[in-house]
Amino acid sequence: MLETKNLPKSDQPLMDLHVRKRRGLELFCLSFLALFLELMVIRWSPAVVRLIAYYANLMLISSFLGLGVGAILGKKRKSLFAWLPALLLINVAWLSIAHFVTLPTTAAESRFYNPDPQLVRYVCLVGIFLSNAIVFVPLGQRIGSIFEALPPLLAYSWDLGGSLAGTLCFGLFSLKYFSPTLGMGFVALAIVLLLPRGQWPRAIPLLALSLAGVYFSVTSAAIWSPYYCIIVTERGDTHGNAPVREPHPGLRTMQDPPIYAVRVNHYFLQYHGTFDPNRYSPQKRAEILNERTQYDLPYALAPVQHRVLMLGAGGGTDTEIAVLNGAEQVDAVEIDPMLVKLSDRFNASGIYENPKVHVHVDDARAFLRRSSGGYDMVVFGFLDSQTLFSSMSNIRLDGYIYTVQSMQSAFRLLNDNGVLSLSFMAGHEWLARKLVRMVELATGQMPVIYESQGQVVICAFRGQHADPPSQYGRFVRTTFPAGDDLSDAVAPTDDWPFLYLSRKTIPSDYLIVIGILLAITIPAVFLLRGRGFGISDSHFLFLGLGFLLLETKSISDCSLYFGTTWFVTMVVVAGVLLMVLAANLVAMRMTSFRPWLYAPLIATLLLLYLVKRDSILALSFDERLLWSLLVVPLPIFFAGLIFSTTFRQSSNPSSLFGANLIGAMIGGFSEYLSMIIGNQNLMFLIVGAYLASLALQMRLAKSS
Repeated sequence: MLETKNLPKSDQPLMDLHVRKRRGLELFCLSFLALFLELMVIRWSPAVVRLIAYYANLMLISSFLGLGVGAILGKKRKSLFAWLPALLLINVAWLSIAHFVTLPTTAAESRFYNPDPQLVRYVCLVGIFLSNAIVFVPLGQRIGSIFEALPPLLAYSWDLGGSLAGTLCFGLFSLKYFSPTLGMGFVALAIVLLLPRGQWPRAIPLLALSLAGVYFSVTSAAIWSPYYCIIVTERGDTHGNAPVREPHPGLRTMQDPPIYAVRVNHYFLQYHGTFDPNRYSPQKRAEILNERTQYDLPYALAPVQHRVLMLGAGGGTDTEIAVLNGAEQVDAVEIDPMLVKLSDRFNASGIYENPKVHVHVDDARAFLRRSSGGYDMVVFGFLDSQTLFSSMSNIRLDGYIYTVQSMQSAFRLLNDNGVLSLSFMAGHEWLARKLVRMVELATGQMPVIYESQGQVVICAFRGQHADPPSQYGRFVRTTFPAGDDLSDAVAPTDDWPFLYLSRKTIPSDYLIVIGILLAITIPAVFLLRGRGFGISDSHFLFLGLGFLLLETKSISDCSLYFGTTWFVTMVVVAGVLLMVLAANLVAMRMTSFRPWLYAPLIATLLLLYLVKRDSILALSFDERLLWSLLVVPLPIFFAGLIFSTTFRQSSNPSSLFGANLIGAMIGGFSEYLSMIIGNQNLMFLIVGAYLASLALQMRLAKSS
């Protein structure tokens, strides 16, 4: 046995060194598996269930719920881990059934597809979150049981290490080669290795069925980008839009080449094909020229278009139109590398191989920040809005592109007499009004607006320009009635990047789901605990609430500073876990909790609130990097110190760890308040949560 007389009583070893190391490695593997499975389901499910991509953060929150409930059960003698294969199969089966149901939506938010609200849609949605949460209960319980067996801070270190490794491994897997079948196969193998051999005969068939369900849930022709499940079909295909694996032979030279449709997460995104009329026979030429109208319109208004910046280049249609209209240099910016690769294969124009075109795989906002300008035109193509940029936020992938500040950045890059153009499939009158209001505030002028069948083309001019025509093809110039100053349209900003919300509100479908989950969660937690939340439990609950909000806000801020690419999000999450792990290692050398730790925590939180993000955006790249590495993580470090130094004193670590995860779940729900109060004001909730934990800790100290 180890020498224990100099160690605090709460940290005295409960086992010899060999057994302790084995339990630590087991906790590392369980945390790794929990994180990997959590991200796997979030990544895979949008390819199965229509519109679940808009609820990715609720999928994450339901995972916290399951882990928290499981950790609370950590002291129960009967292990639930043997049920994990069956629960995983239920989750896969439910998601497969939900494939035939389109999830609900609301009039307050614009989504690519708007089904009628029906009870079955809400039942299906709530069922998805509950079945996902239940999968994580056995994992949480086994994690909680090891927290009971190891010294609290040692257990927490193993847990953080596993979570960090799971984040990095899934990140590399998702970025380099994502396959839901391969990912679920790894999960199944890990579960088998963590189960006793006597349970293998029952577990392996169930896991094999889960793996088969994942395999058959998505067509083998699916292509996975860092953001979507992509399926390519041929437009006008007589075989019911069957997926296409390879383009027609001789695509680059044939007459009347096919146009391919790219679908993401079930819905159309963009076409890949040439719009050069010289490539088509006379009977098809008129059709192609008519389709080009929406793309040609901005160039008909621009006096010069030699140098063009194309944001949201996608498959290359907008870029090809720029070259066909005389552009001598085009900077084509596209966030998804797979869309560029697909264009090289399926676009008959081969536009990205044109020497006049320079392709930049990057976030559009990040490119605007780095560009030196000098453009005759800056064109916002049909950027994507069919997914969230992170499972820890409710901001869309293009959220920071459609803001007043983004439009200001683009407008500043124009030459004299340059043109800023924005094309959009609005679908709602209020959405079109918000777009116009956004451009008006950014440029200081009422832009020129053309509309046709829900499509809007908005152009703002720098310097002198000819009077635009009243009509261009099927597009008609639109003006607002006298006295209509668009003041009712809430323009999106960097602090409130919600173009797709009609007003500052939380959509009703989110509120319904959150309300149902809370109504189920709160009684379940009290029932499972057999008692209410004590002072210590509430302290850790508020720490969890504040931490998740702080992590979410850090991700949003850093994504604004460096771009909303998937890679940036992964790096920030990994950085947060590293900071918490460092805080835990420092806390292991401290003898006890110190109340003064709250002072630097609150001070750094207030610093982040008072320093406006616009001032950080104005810094150089190196300065923004230093700010993000040295200042943004500081509150996370001090919050980690507070958690670890109070957690080491606990006599019931699994229950308190579970309370912390439940608090994280509530913090995830609270993040939706940013839809009303904005991202920056979330800091008041974060400060309030930590002050509440301080008050509870001081009360606990007085009573002891």
